[in-house]
Amino acid sequence: MQTTKAVEKAYTFIRAQTLKGVYSSGLRITEQEIADATGVSRTPVREALRRLQAEGFLNLIPNQGAAVTDWGAGSISDIFELRALLEPYGAARAAERVTPKAIEELRGLAERQYEESLRRAPGYVRRIGELNSRFHRAVQESSGNARLLAMLPALIDAPLVLKTFSRYEPADLVRSASHHLEIVSALEARDGVWASSVMRSHIQAAHVSLRQIHHANPSRVRATG
Repeated sequence: MQTTKAVEKAYTFIRAQTLKGVYSSGLRITEQEIADATGVSRTPVREALRRLQAEGFLNLIPNQGAAVTDWGAGSISDIFELRALLEPYGAARAAERVTPKAIEELRGLAERQYEESLRRAPGYVRRIGELNSRFHRAVQESSGNARLLAMLPALIDAPLVLKTFSRYEPADLVRSASHHLEIVSALEARDGVWASSVMRSHIQAAHVSLRQIHHANPSRVRATG
């Protein structure tokens, strides 16, 4: 039990540092560094690193620790192309399996994101990013496909790592949040075709927005990481 808690502690710490940008793209981190920061031994740290590699956040380097995944422009395209293939499938499955409790949770997340997009009060970018990740994760959890869920953590959290929402125009923020509300309606209607279609459009719109940012100023995409 203690080992499990130690792994979770190291895992949570590394993941949080990555999502906050403290551990930036390409940065090398060592087992000892994480062990010192978290107060756990290197064995659970090693397991946490393996887990984060499996989720796509890190790349393990033999005898050297790990490097944070490079979120360059090429990788970004790969990420959104994969999301456009996998998440619509998960949304369609979720329409068949989602529970009333999950729908209530999803609606709450979508409504909060919509409100944040309209108000844009201080700190809204961070809050929208977190709500967005929680929403997408909850949809995939409702799909009932454990293997799909295991493949998606880094893909779902990519906008959070990249701080995509800090580069959105107000209209883009509202559009993104509106997509979430429509996805909830599709899930509640048990309409997998509708849910899949909106999810695909939602991800494609996010990808186009990010491409436009990159074409306007390539260095800004790297800077968001």
